[in-house]
Amino acid sequence: MLIGYVIFGIFALISWLISNNLKSKFTRYSKIPIPRGMTGKDVAEKMLRDSGIFDVKVISTNGHLTDHYNPLTKTVNLSENVFGSSSVAAAAIAAHECGHAVQHAFAYAPLTLRSKLVPVVSFASSWMQWVLLAGIIFVNSFPQLLLAGIVLFAMTTLFSFITLPVEINASSRALAWLNTAGITNYETHDQAKDALKTAAYTYVVAALGSLATLVYYILIYLGGSRR
Repeated sequence: MLIGYVIFGIFALISWLISNNLKSKFTRYSKIPIPRGMTGKDVAEKMLRDSGIFDVKVISTNGHLTDHYNPLTKTVNLSENVFGSSSVAAAAIAAHECGHAVQHAFAYAPLTLRSKLVPVVSFASSWMQWVLLAGIIFVNSFPQLLLAGIVLFAMTTLFSFITLPVEINASSRALAWLNTAGITNYETHDQAKDALKTAAYTYVVAALGSLATLVYYILIYLGGSRR
């Protein structure tokens, strides 16, 4: 039990440090303009056109670092401080989200799999905390309940790991295009790469943290079922 709490605490601390580092780098790179002075909106629209995608809209959304691609509405949603900014950070994030649009257009297998799992993961996320809580309380008398919670949690853990290649590939597509399109130069390209690499670390830590938590619940189940 104690080991489980220690592992969970370690991953929580690492996640917090990386999140703060990401925000710090975003702030720093948000002050560095890209050579061609294009806004995040301009970058996104050009990358979509260059990729032969003309049915995806680029829109502004509220919040900070709330940028995402929605395959259902075919929209690249850029936060306000990315949509209208002509910085290295804005260009990198806009291109990354368009990387997801390119994945969708060309049926990138991991993205297709992740999209199919969304309804399942949504159901699992809605119920797992209550099932796990009840399962831990009644682990000695009714261990099957905790097992059901573990299965639900395992679905979200699987989703986290499937997300990794999707995010890494989107960043790779973004960086390659930023370079070939001349949006970044030899100096700003490395800065864009650094920002996207730091963002990728958050997904890695989240996946490993989810796996560690899953193992923790499994150990509780094994301990309760043996009594």
